[in-house]
Amino acid sequence: MVEVTVKLPENVARSFGVTAEEVGRRLLEDAAIEGYRAGRLSHRQIGELLGLDYWQTENFLSERHVALNYSASDLAADRQTLKNLLGDK
Repeated sequence: MVEVTVKLPENVARSFGVTAEEVGRRLLEDAAIEGYRAGRLSHRQIGELLGLDYWQTENFLSERHVALNYSASDLAADRQTLKNLLGDK
């Protein structure tokens, strides 16, 4: 695990929380959200980073109105997989 230290002015840190733990958690959550939106982090990596299971991660992203990273090409690939599994019906 990599440990990172961030120095913030007191007034900025207070906007993230009261205690150092709250500030750290909020910054971690914000970084996770931004990483997911930018395509740098996967759903699984978000869960790993924040110590959440699949459904907790789903809830975390949903509560923060983070759109699912699922493109038209993902849909096409899933449709092809389904077609391969079920055959042409």
